[in-house]
Amino acid sequence: MTEKCTTTDVVDESTAAGKVRMIYDDIKKTLGIDFIPNMYKAMALNPDYLELTWNRVQAVMTKEGKLDKNTKDIIALTVSIMSGSNYCIDVYNGAVSNNGLDDEALTEIYAIIDIYSGLNRFNVAQQTKKDEKPWFGCGS
Repeated sequence: MTEKCTTTDVVDESTAAGKVRMIYDDIKKTLGIDFIPNMYKAMALNPDYLELTWNRVQAVMTKEGKLDKNTKDIIALTVSIMSGSNYCIDVYNGAVSNNGLDDEALTEIYAIIDIYSGLNRFNVAQQTKKDEKPWFGCGS
């Protein structure tokens, strides 16, 4: 049985079986939540794709690395904004807020995205060549 929360059918948690059930259980355990996000329910129509995606998310977002969780979440929020994904924007706005960023910090992130998306478009349009001497922006 499926429910409708996307443009396609999804695999509801109550009817998940086999590989999908195991992945759903791992998602809830790993993320510390008591539900399956709609994104994963939509992917579950193709269990191999769900498994591949969940493995990739774990490898990058849930494993310890050089970047802390908040930095990863800020990057994910930025990419989500640039991609125009309301679903992911909501998820990662919540994540960075949960990590301790307040509205002022979020506004600062949005301002950085605004200025650099414009600067990047300008340089793409101008086909600006790389500087001969390195510099690291904004006098930092």
